[in-house]
Amino acid sequence: MILLRQLLGDVLRRLRVRQGRTLREVSTLARVSLGYLSEVERGQKEASSELLASICGALGVPLSQVLREVSDQFALAELQAAPVLADVPEHERLPLAETVPGGISDSVFPEVKDMVAA
Repeated sequence: MILLRQLLGDVLRRLRVRQGRTLREVSTLARVSLGYLSEVERGQKEASSELLASICGALGVPLSQVLREVSDQFALAELQAAPVLADVPEHERLPLAETVPGGISDSVFPEVKDMVAA
């Protein structure tokens, strides 16, 4: 299972190391304990939005940039974990012949068929 806190910690650590900064330096600037920052970077603690903003401020990086990078990493991890259609047995695939306008199977989403027909 993909854990958001692990991906977030990886991104924060990568940014800190890329800048050549120590945990101690960033923890002092962010006003968070060294141990807690270490746990956040290792994905062992969930950081609050206030703490994330403080860490990003200490790193001189916008929180939006960190979240974007985490989102990109999460999307890649999801793609790697997703089954490929070719690996899905034919009997488990959605029936394509019985679709309503828009390509949604009425056997899977009958309430959508009713909404489209209305």
